[in-house]
Amino acid sequence: MTAAPRAAPTPDPPTALAASAVLAGALCLSISAVLVKLAGVDAATTAVLRCAIAVIALVPLAYCERRRHGGLSRAGILWAIAAGIALGIDYIAWTASIYLVGAGVATVLVNVQVIVLPLLALTVDRERVSTRFLVSLPLMLVGVGLVGGIVTLTEVGDRAVLGTVLGLIAGTGYGVYMFLTRRGTRRKAEGTLQPLAWATASAAVTSAIIAAFTGGLHLTGIEPMSWMYLIALALLGQVVAWLLINRGSVRLVPTMTASLLLIQPVLALVLAALILGETLTVGQAIGAGLVVVAVAVANGVWRARRSRNFRQNLRGPDSVPR
Repeated sequence: MTAAPRAAPTPDPPTALAASAVLAGALCLSISAVLVKLAGVDAATTAVLRCAIAVIALVPLAYCERRRHGGLSRAGILWAIAAGIALGIDYIAWTASIYLVGAGVATVLVNVQVIVLPLLALTVDRERVSTRFLVSLPLMLVGVGLVGGIVTLTEVGDRAVLGTVLGLIAGTGYGVYMFLTRRGTRRKAEGTLQPLAWATASAAVTSAIIAAFTGGLHLTGIEPMSWMYLIALALLGQVVAWLLINRGSVRLVPTMTASLLLIQPVLALVLAALILGETLTVGQAIGAGLVVVAVAVANGVWRARRSRNFRQNLRGPDSVPR
């Protein structure tokens, strides 16, 4: 009498859903650079309007959440405001870098968060960084470097150095925002809409303060089509994207969140090719492939598959993977 074969395991539903949410958020974020270019509005004004429009959409949603689950604690509000300051710095620096080095390079540079987020989690919260993430990190960095054409940075303009610095500042702000949001929401389950609304409002104020020292805001003379692009930027790149990422990232370890979000520059290149008619160089195509491989390695996809295949081979050809 032989034992009935055991069914193959399915992925942990909470983890799988969380990863899917982060990937969907990355897709929304990846179109942001394209929308910025299409809008054609200066960096400071774009950053402020992106957040201000998003706040208008978030307030009623946050109010409904407050009525159902109660309001944020004082600590929750302070965490959200602090995260919003980092997000405001990210937005205004990143938008400026788009006009200096181009959408592709700027989108790649902002992904320095893949280093910032796990490093902060390790330093502050003493969360262990997985060995496979450390192994895949050089591959990730080479991939994003090829995707953004960093090896040929001199070809994108004389202001490439300033644009690169701004892109790295944006990436640091991005990583800090992710860390503070994740840390604040893990302290107490207080929902996702209210923290996002507070953080977005804080980012709008931060961007406006920075704008006062960098040429001011220019709210007049914006074309109707540019307003449409800005509204789409606010709703997709701020409201929908961060709701998905914030909801998913709290259920994932920092390295997995950072790795999944690293798919963003690859998606940005695809969307830029489809919408703006931009073409990939051979180096960018190779880099995109390296990013995908690095994400798979960092999240243990191949390791898990090899383990299942190894166990199946030990049991024989008629056995079913556990």
